[in-house]
Amino acid sequence: MWFSKSIEEVLGEIKVDPSQGLSDNEAKIRLETYGPNKLHAKKKKSIFRMFIAQLQDWLIYILFAAVIITIFLGQYTDSVIIILVITINAILGVVQQVKAGKAIDALQKMAFPKALVRRGGIVKEISSWKVVPGDILILDAGRIIAADIRLIESANLHIDESALTGESVPSEKDATLIHDDPKTPVGDRANSAFMTTVVTNGRGIGAVVGTGMQTEIGQIADIINTEVKSITPLEIRLDKLGKTLGAIAIGICVVIFIIALLQGRQLEEMFLMSVSLAVAAIPEGLAAIVAVVLSIGVTGMSKRNAIIKKLPAVETLGSVNIICSDKTGTLTQNKMTVTTCFNLEGEIPIVRNQVNVSTEDAKLLAKAMFLCSDATFAKGHGTGDPTEIALLLLADDFGIDREKVMAANKRVDEFSFDSDRKLMSTLNIENGTHTVYTKGALISLLKISTQVLYKGKVVPITDGYRKQYLLAAESMANNALRTLGVAFKPVDSAIDASELEKDLILAGLVGMIDPPRTEVKAAIQKARLAGITTIMITGDHRNTAFAIAHELGIAETLGQAIAGHEIDDFSDKVFAGSVDKYRVFARVSPEHKVKIVHALKSNGNIVCMTGDGVNDAPSLNAADIGVAMGITGTDVAKGAADMILTDDNFATIVSAIEQGRNIYNNIKKTVIFLLTCNLGEVIAVSVTLLIGWEAPLIATQLLWINLVTDSFPAVALGMDPGSPDVMNEKPRDAKESFFAGGAGIHVVTGGVLIGALTIFAFWYGYYEHGFSPFDHSIPENTVEYARTLAFMVLVICQLFFSLAVRNSSKSIFQIGIFSNKYVTGSILLGVLLQLIVIGIPVMQRAFHLQMLDLRGWLTAIALGLVPLVMNEIVKLFIRAGIKKAAV
Repeated sequence: MWFSKSIEEVLGEIKVDPSQGLSDNEAKIRLETYGPNKLHAKKKKSIFRMFIAQLQDWLIYILFAAVIITIFLGQYTDSVIIILVITINAILGVVQQVKAGKAIDALQKMAFPKALVRRGGIVKEISSWKVVPGDILILDAGRIIAADIRLIESANLHIDESALTGESVPSEKDATLIHDDPKTPVGDRANSAFMTTVVTNGRGIGAVVGTGMQTEIGQIADIINTEVKSITPLEIRLDKLGKTLGAIAIGICVVIFIIALLQGRQLEEMFLMSVSLAVAAIPEGLAAIVAVVLSIGVTGMSKRNAIIKKLPAVETLGSVNIICSDKTGTLTQNKMTVTTCFNLEGEIPIVRNQVNVSTEDAKLLAKAMFLCSDATFAKGHGTGDPTEIALLLLADDFGIDREKVMAANKRVDEFSFDSDRKLMSTLNIENGTHTVYTKGALISLLKISTQVLYKGKVVPITDGYRKQYLLAAESMANNALRTLGVAFKPVDSAIDASELEKDLILAGLVGMIDPPRTEVKAAIQKARLAGITTIMITGDHRNTAFAIAHELGIAETLGQAIAGHEIDDFSDKVFAGSVDKYRVFARVSPEHKVKIVHALKSNGNIVCMTGDGVNDAPSLNAADIGVAMGITGTDVAKGAADMILTDDNFATIVSAIEQGRNIYNNIKKTVIFLLTCNLGEVIAVSVTLLIGWEAPLIATQLLWINLVTDSFPAVALGMDPGSPDVMNEKPRDAKESFFAGGAGIHVVTGGVLIGALTIFAFWYGYYEHGFSPFDHSIPENTVEYARTLAFMVLVICQLFFSLAVRNSSKSIFQIGIFSNKYVTGSILLGVLLQLIVIGIPVMQRAFHLQMLDLRGWLTAIALGLVPLVMNEIVKLFIRAGIKKAAV
């Protein structure tokens, strides 16, 4: 707790003389003791280990078993196809992992090449990694601070800590202060400075008290290292589905194997049956197809300013019910803006980017403010203190030509700002007349002002006038505005700096704030209607945060706001029980943000966390969905996030959630379609084997269907247009199964129907040639024909069934047969592929197929349309039930 100790105590504990600094020898010893001033990254998995991890899955184990069996039986074509399937899926998984966040890398890139230190009485530059505890750092404007320091000297020192604390205004530092409260937040430690922050103004000297992982930024790196990223709801569902399907496949294989033994079938035939069943039960292309559907969704989202880093995160967006948003730069513009002025004529509201009606007194107030400033602003870009930039823009809003006024007013002297006076003064000369302009804290100005400007006249200041100004300042403060006063006085000639701040004329007062983004309020309301709660988490003060939250409709009462030091008083269990009643978390540290996210998640919420600073990285990593700002966001925040907003627009998050919901619905359609098709295959193969028939489909035919024919409609379903009503629904339960809402019944009925039609087609193939599947010594040509007919019926059933899956209640004519041109195209492509596989001799031989006759084609088409027609009939009853319920 270096901030709670005096300068003398700190220097005594770290054993250094500030006038001399460490000796080179002592610095070398300490470097060996404490190590380099660097951040440590968690050891990464190699590409090979990632690849092996992708193979550790139930479905993959079963497919490996199928590979071994087919090799043993000499079915090398089957083996190669299955191995290709396994390899492609694993490669897709590795590619996604490699794209994962690299937050620690970004933190390390923030390291800076040089630090200015005093060693052996000599000031010199050294590499920042060589800085050790006890070093004396010299600070000047523009320098990045190389380590955590306890200041021992400061002169008008201001440091930009926004990336660490979230505050948009540089922090004023004072080395003489001592903070007795051990829970003093980082943003309030005025006697300290921190690694990676930047000196914006003034100078200072500090003693290094922490390096590397022992710094505030090091603690953030440690949180990122130790935080275990939870798997997404989609990954959980797919994992459960894989285990279920794996168990079913093994169970079916064992049962069929036993029955085949009892039927007296040959061992080789039984193994081939088992492989066929395993292939039929497992949707080999599911993982790849879901990845493709997600990729298509990601591409669409990138066109709408949301870049997704991890594919399954798209689906998670659809389950989000809480958005935890950083304030500065996310909900607000990260630009200080004057919103009101006050003088004795009254209060003047200011509207940005338009010329406001103003009096001569108000224009003098604005003129005095920008002439007493060091900032610049031209062509949309500013330099200097954000507060002073806001004063320049105030002049623009009053229609003042700043360049002309600046050219006519030459600064001849100044009295710089310091924290004791809380004032800054300049002496300007205009047309031979000298004028003093002084800006600063109103209390300080009232002490040195003897007169006041009132409707163009200078009158003596009275207690009544003072009270008017104090009430105006109090009103602004209650609205979370930062206040700044200005005064002036004409003088006969150049005077000494010490005489500038005496007998001034008070000209007015301004109130400024970092205003909300214009589009945010509507986005928060849209989110609320969709069942999503918005919470503000910020490093700023409670009153300032609440004022913005109240304006945006996030919080209604100050009781819904809590400060970081109050969070420390709660145990994790107690805090989790009360966290839902708060809407604003103010003055929080990175540790607090993580604690808030964990508490919300422990109550079953799916949490989206937004942010742009280094201080946001741990909570972005801890949230279900971490969202970083692409423009103002640091590389660290982007590295820790799952999604990056290229326009830094909060409304884009709500749009992304809407797209996430639609993408999940499309993924669900894809999964239901594939599982229905696979169930049909399993029923067709298992039933025929149970009754003693030959298998209607062999392994290579099933692989062709699962990987080629089915894949195109499945991907096309993933490109279905989104429902316009999706944001009128409440967030989906993250634990909701793919089979919720009647989808399970849809799979079973559809699968049974497709399986039954395939079995009938297989029987009809025998019947057409005068045989029965129960006959013995059937010609191989007849069996091949029957399998070809079963193969074609199964494929056509599945292709047309994709139209039925698009909506669970609406007819294909209501949603439009051609409203998804990709589904239509996939059906035509599927038919074309079937013609290729049964029409080209080399393909016929590879898949053991033959060309159908006219009766066979008519039978295949007629039977193939049955599932779609039956679905349309069922939907008639569903719509009638919905209509009756509405009445």
